[in-house]
Amino acid sequence: MARVVLALLWLLHWLPLTALAALGRGLGELLWQVGKKRRRIAIRNLELCLPELRDDARELLARSHFRWLARSLIERGLLWYASPARLKTLIHVEGDVGFAERSDKPVMWLVPHFVALDVAGVATQLFQGRTVASIYQAQSNKVFDEAMRRGRLRFGLGQVFARSERALPLVRAIRRGAVFFNLPDMDFGARDAAFVPFFGVPAATLLAPARMARSLGMMVQPVVGEILPGGQGYRVRFLPPWDDFPGDDDIAAATRMNRWIADEIARNPAQYLWVHKRFKTRPEGEPGFY
Repeated sequence: MARVVLALLWLLHWLPLTALAALGRGLGELLWQVGKKRRRIAIRNLELCLPELRDDARELLARSHFRWLARSLIERGLLWYASPARLKTLIHVEGDVGFAERSDKPVMWLVPHFVALDVAGVATQLFQGRTVASIYQAQSNKVFDEAMRRGRLRFGLGQVFARSERALPLVRAIRRGAVFFNLPDMDFGARDAAFVPFFGVPAATLLAPARMARSLGMMVQPVVGEILPGGQGYRVRFLPPWDDFPGDDDIAAATRMNRWIADEIARNPAQYLWVHKRFKTRPEGEPGFY
């Protein structure tokens, strides 16, 4: 089945982006109807993060999210198989994309989980020349896992390390000059995390970004990906570096990071990954949200 899906993605990548976008929106409607579990998670997250919205407004937002999410899945074939020349016409970069190349210090890109996360990953390899190191969650299906690794490494500038691996190989890659493509907003449990506000709700937030930035003397630059409507392509914004991050307080740094992510979500709420159980881990004694 996995090989059939990959073959379909390869075939679809030849279509114009307008056609892929329409297929993605249709798939999103289907996923909304059949994906009851993920639909409940998305709506629960929106209840927690955006309580000021009415129920019907939250449902409309969640439904829109499913359409953007489905687009990101179908258009993954473009990222994995399209020529670099075609991708450069579709991906519009804004801001200081060359900052990492000029920096005399190691650089960490903070890249939150918007649906165009993988577009941002491609942009970091197509529009600048430094090696990019990232951590990924190994897939249970070996065929999909290999396809994902191959797709993310296809431009010759990438290195990926499984989350299950020790941190030392990643640290060595950074010290050799790789830029760390860091995904800071997943719930991986209470270990090495603190409960800091995310939209006012305590969320298990990794302290590793602050600790790594401090220990390796890194500069931190936020990067945000976005899918544009129809066939307009994608936008990847390389924002001004945080030259005062992380400071000497890990909790304050994590709080700042979550506040920035919340501000970015407010700009584009339908494209944040609401189907992830962001509040899965709770403080001891507190009941679960899901």
